[in-house]
Amino acid sequence: QVQLVESGGGLVQAGGSLRLSCAASARTGSRFLMGWFRQAPGMEREFVATISRSGVRTVYADSVKGRFTISRDDAKNTVYLQMNSLKPEDTAVYYCAASNDLGVAGIAGREYNYWGQGTQVTVSS
Repeated sequence: QVQLVESGGGLVQAGGSLRLSCAASARTGSRFLMGWFRQAPGMEREFVATISRSGVRTVYADSVKGRFTISRDDAKNTVYLQMNSLKPEDTAVYYCAASNDLGVAGIAGREYNYWGQGTQVTVSS
């Protein structure tokens, strides 16, 4: 079992930046594929970004590509999501997720075994 705790959300103006953190209760290095998802009010949860166990491979949703960066620091058992050039449509609850399944792409929510409680990001226009 692993617990995930997100932090770093808040209110920011359009064009601003935020960095989300996801702290894991267990060692993450080489064990977990990590990802970020988000869910806006009245919308389904959607994929944002994923990072491989090695940290070499990253994949982003088209809507955030070039603006968001996912990274991991396994010495701290923490994954980050740097969000720049934020837009009002980025407003959502952001969730961190971990997968210990092998051979998954990390884009679908069903591929993840563990989820955090979420952190609210609100971007004002």
